[in-house]
Amino acid sequence: MGAVYAQLSAKERVQIERWKLAKVPVREMARVLQRSKATIYREIKRNWFSDECLPGYDGYYGAAAHQKAANRRARQRKLIRHPQLRNQVVERIKNGWTPEQIGNRLIHEGATLRVCQETIYRYIYSQEGMAQELWWSLPEHRRARRPRRARKRRAPKFDRDVSILFRPDDVAHRREFGH
Repeated sequence: MGAVYAQLSAKERVQIERWKLAKVPVREMARVLQRSKATIYREIKRNWFSDECLPGYDGYYGAAAHQKAANRRARQRKLIRHPQLRNQVVERIKNGWTPEQIGNRLIHEGATLRVCQETIYRYIYSQEGMAQELWWSLPEHRRARRPRRARKRRAPKFDRDVSILFRPDDVAHRREFGH
């Protein structure tokens, strides 16, 4: 699924906090940290601290940002939090339903707890899903997931042995009609 991405460390977040107070441009922060400037903008926006009780203390704080990010990563996934929904999804997968069909059926039935196909795929390929071997019930029995929009190398259209240079003399000199 693309390049490997490493989360920002606590040290990097504290450094961003210092630079933010010093009014260093985001482009310069990104260059020094060797990150995309979009990563820095997203980090500041997602982990901005604001509290109605403490209006003078709004801002980006590295330690608080690191704690917020850790809490987001530690939050349990929907199919683990709701065992009833998980059992329903696992039962349908084992009956031969695809994750797309399950997600759309839950919407059609008007279920209070819904789950999208991507969540189902992530559960199937997680440790819990691999332990149950749910991937075996999918239409394509893939043990590992393929990237969705990755470029695929195409086979050449023409065989290398068939070259225009090896055509017969009659065709090469166009002696007959149609050549």
